[in-house]
Amino acid sequence: MRLSVNDSAGRRTIGAALAALVLGGGAVGCTKGAAEESPALTPAAAVAKAAKKTEDITSLHYRMTGQVPPEGKVSGEAAMRMKPLAMSMKMTAEERAADGPVEIRLVGKAMYVGGGAQAAKDMGGKHWIKFDMSALGADKELSADQLGGGAADKNPAAESSFLTGSKDVKKVGTETVDGVRTTHYKGKVTLDEFRKSLKSEDKATREKREKSLDQYTKLGVDALTMDMWIDGDDHTKQFRMRGTADKGPLDMTITFLDFNEPVTVTAPPAKDTVDLAEMMKGAQQG
Repeated sequence: MRLSVNDSAGRRTIGAALAALVLGGGAVGCTKGAAEESPALTPAAAVAKAAKKTEDITSLHYRMTGQVPPEGKVSGEAAMRMKPLAMSMKMTAEERAADGPVEIRLVGKAMYVGGGAQAAKDMGGKHWIKFDMSALGADKELSADQLGGGAADKNPAAESSFLTGSKDVKKVGTETVDGVRTTHYKGKVTLDEFRKSLKSEDKATREKREKSLDQYTKLGVDALTMDMWIDGDDHTKQFRMRGTADKGPLDMTITFLDFNEPVTVTAPPAKDTVDLAEMMKGAQQG
């Protein structure tokens, strides 16, 4: 069987995978506590405290919805474990809704992308494409420092920390998100302002947060309007970021369902999987 990355379903599957990885990031948060802001905390201090709490998470489960260029409107849900790195994500793009959701799994040194029944028609009946991530320099198990970008590239708490670089953080009010009472904050920040704000952070934190800016720089985003909902335990329950990219508007909302809970991800059956290297070889021979 000869396979080609020029097959329409193959292109859609790979494209959706990359789009999903761009979407990935977020803060951490889910709690049973009510939002009770300390009178001593200014809005900026409350946001900074929540951002700091995201540094030590070990796993999280979140939901995403919104618009990201060039994919348009998207929605999805993901679970992620930091060490050893593992992730399971399902994402649907509105313009490809008829094809069903795309599923991504990170297991060991491999990323698997499931394109559904439509993709299987052009892949000899197989539903999954396997990407060997060792080609990107992962010599052992994948880690957040070895991958090249997107959701699997970092602790997804990084994006929530962007609001700490804003000079105009304001408290909007108290709101309930998914049954959790939260305090809503809002502000605007340029990527340059955020970079400058990192000078006071320790080296490890600074490097993580600077790295998280890369995907937005590549999209052509210069500034973000951010909303952040913080619960009574100073965790970020939800955040929204809006900006203008080179290819259209960016508007994503991330809602956190739980964190530091067990996350188990398994590889799809080998008999239902096509290796990307084989697809590339088929394209070259074709």
